[in-house]
Amino acid sequence: MGTLRLSVRLTLFVLFLLATTLLALCLGIAERIRGDRIDRAPWSRRCFRACCACLGLKIRQRGEPSPVPALVVCNHISWTDIPVLGSLFPVTFLSKAEVARWPLIGWLATQGNTLFIHRGAGQAAKSREDISRTLRRGQSVLIFPEGTTTSGLTVLPFHRRLLAAASAAEVRVQPVSIGYLRDGQPDHLAPFIGEDSFHHHLIRLLQQPAPEIRVIFHSPVEVTDATAAEPLARQLHETVMNGLQQIGHGGPAPTTETGDKTGIARPGEAWS
Repeated sequence: MGTLRLSVRLTLFVLFLLATTLLALCLGIAERIRGDRIDRAPWSRRCFRACCACLGLKIRQRGEPSPVPALVVCNHISWTDIPVLGSLFPVTFLSKAEVARWPLIGWLATQGNTLFIHRGAGQAAKSREDISRTLRRGQSVLIFPEGTTTSGLTVLPFHRRLLAAASAAEVRVQPVSIGYLRDGQPDHLAPFIGEDSFHHHLIRLLQQPAPEIRVIFHSPVEVTDATAAEPLARQLHETVMNGLQQIGHGGPAPTTETGDKTGIARPGEAWS
């Protein structure tokens, strides 16, 4: 069964990559003919939805993405976080520069207007400006402030340097939690960590029954120029961590506070 599942899903995924490449080429030609940029966010969302369907991902959601542009912060478990989150709302991603060099995937990410952050002194300031510029154009931007992927059992401390982009663009920050479950337990196959390679991880993912992916959109947080970055990073980290616990990672979620106070969906709220 695993071999059949792999064959079907891999075929669909290859066809998806070919179709997405053709779409990106057509959009590029159309832009040259028109002489201006085409908003690719709606097209990207359709492509992400198709990607999730090809991979057989089952996504359940609580809460709603901000109806206005926001800086979105989320914990990071796997490369699949990107198509999952991108399928739920129009958003521009910030990714590490190495992804741009991945064969085909990197080119497609560039065509989807992904922002890339380079390592080194002074690069955070450039990335903040890129994020602020995108937010001011009316597009939400999603960053993974842990700076790396994790096992999905906890949330690493958030780097605070990029959070100032929200106040510079005069938008709110929306925390989001994502988690992967298999048979009601944290999925050990989903994390893309360590020295794992993309193609090995993809094959393992395609061979197995699909995990259940749960996403919580928490209440957006107001920020101003006077908002201190370090306390904001701690507040966002706590919200995302509590959401991850609520999803089922690392134990039950605290129930002493309501969703209205913490921005976390109530434990009794149904998954959509």
